[in-house]
Amino acid sequence: MLKSYTYPKFEYRKPPELCGDGPRRYPVVIVGAGPVGLTAALDCRLHGIPVVVLDDDNTVSVGSRGLCYAKRALEILDRVGVGEPVVDKGVGWNVGRTFFGEGEVFNFDLLPAADHKRPGMVNLQQYYLEQFQVERCKEMGVEIRWKNKVVSVAPEGDKVTLQVETPDGVYALETDWLIVCDGARSPVRNLLGLDIDGKIFMDRFLIADVIMKAQFPAERWFWFDPPFHRNQSVLLHREADDVWRIDFQLGWDVDPEEEKKPEKVIPRIQAMLGDEREFDLEWVSVYTFQCRRMGRFNHGRVLFAGDAAHQVSPFGARGANSGIQDTDNLVWKLKLVLDGLAPQRLLDTYSEERVHAADENIMNSTRSTDFITPKSNTSKAFRNAVLQLAQQHAFARKLVNSGRLSVPAFYSRSSLNTPDVDVFAGDMEPGAPMEDAPVVADGRQAWLIDQIGNRFQLMVYADDPATVDKSLLGALLDAPIPVEPLIVSPKAATLPGVRVLQDVKGLVAARYDARDGSAFLLRPDQHVCARWRRLDAAHVRAAVARATCNA
Repeated sequence: MLKSYTYPKFEYRKPPELCGDGPRRYPVVIVGAGPVGLTAALDCRLHGIPVVVLDDDNTVSVGSRGLCYAKRALEILDRVGVGEPVVDKGVGWNVGRTFFGEGEVFNFDLLPAADHKRPGMVNLQQYYLEQFQVERCKEMGVEIRWKNKVVSVAPEGDKVTLQVETPDGVYALETDWLIVCDGARSPVRNLLGLDIDGKIFMDRFLIADVIMKAQFPAERWFWFDPPFHRNQSVLLHREADDVWRIDFQLGWDVDPEEEKKPEKVIPRIQAMLGDEREFDLEWVSVYTFQCRRMGRFNHGRVLFAGDAAHQVSPFGARGANSGIQDTDNLVWKLKLVLDGLAPQRLLDTYSEERVHAADENIMNSTRSTDFITPKSNTSKAFRNAVLQLAQQHAFARKLVNSGRLSVPAFYSRSSLNTPDVDVFAGDMEPGAPMEDAPVVADGRQAWLIDQIGNRFQLMVYADDPATVDKSLLGALLDAPIPVEPLIVSPKAATLPGVRVLQDVKGLVAARYDARDGSAFLLRPDQHVCARWRRLDAAHVRAAVARATCNA
């Protein structure tokens, strides 16, 4: 039990299959009611997909666990309806500080540009996120079956059959598609005999959640070789409810169970605080670094996401953030396949794009781990020299790596992109996650990112919205895979049948290098997949076909 949080106990209900109904078949079944599985479930409901979630527990996660939610993950959580409570309850931050010994080496700002809806990061204990997601699932009609443990998985042709163990016995159910989000140890992955390859680092860190009144700012502080924990590293984050997360590097030659004992943990925290400040120990755990992934994330009708598919060390906040982005990539594709509007090979691009993202995360996570925990005296001497130089020289600061923080993947080489034929400046190339900007929508202040998602859209920039060919836009909306038109303009306008957003600060134009006539095809997951300087219906239709594997 925690002192700052009361764990909910969700009601177990006897499944209908154990009430004489026999095996039922569902379009989608999700295994795992953590942040990734619940995000996938909410996204399925947004797309009108009936879904059942199976979880072998009946409460939320124990301890803070996943903690830092990056701007892109917050935008996805906004899209599925839980961003607001996460931001309201959590601790937003943009500034990180790095220390060496007793002095500050340098600091960084995650969100140097103004006019974005969400901060660079929000810290929130994982149990709160899951609680908000479960509440939203109830609103959205997601069926979550607590105390339902998957004990057998049998892919067979056009379905997957599961055997599920409950307090009332074992039952079978069938699904068209199985999404596996059951964590790093993934019982389902093991049941299927699938491998996950990579590297386990020979080091251990202690996590301590501490309740205390402290005036430290809401920033990320990372120490190399601090006076209170010599020759090791320490990380400090602020959480909700006056809880502070502290990570202490321990080294490999320690007894994890011994290090978790209060008589070992409390002196470390007292040495760090350096005063008589009162605090309560909330939760303690010991973990090791792992950087691993599956060879591919789709295996027939079984789809893996989050830690079940890939694992990284916690420094950099790439775990839960990446898993949430997995589901963002997956569900819209699954919807098209279920509706017969795209071939099954579209799901191969889920693996293609998210394996690329996982490799990027693993590379950055491995580099962070090697810098934080050097494996030789030479490596340690190099690291310390870099830290000393960084206090005075900007070039050295780029070499300091205390955990390069989570950023969204650019699917620049995705087979779903339509390559540019026109010249554009800036980052909003095909494959890029969309940049946010302030707009006026229906006479109210709004954000661009909130107007996008869940369907294909064509964003047309026009100096005068009245000049855009409305018949062309209407034809795209009536296509088998509809493309919703959206006009962005520096001037306010109202047009029948077409939404018009006013680019009040000119930042849409600046961030997208948009000018009169520019058009951007946007995927349901808020990524750009094509752009042109002049609107052409044939080009748009061809790009949609390519983005859905119908070309």
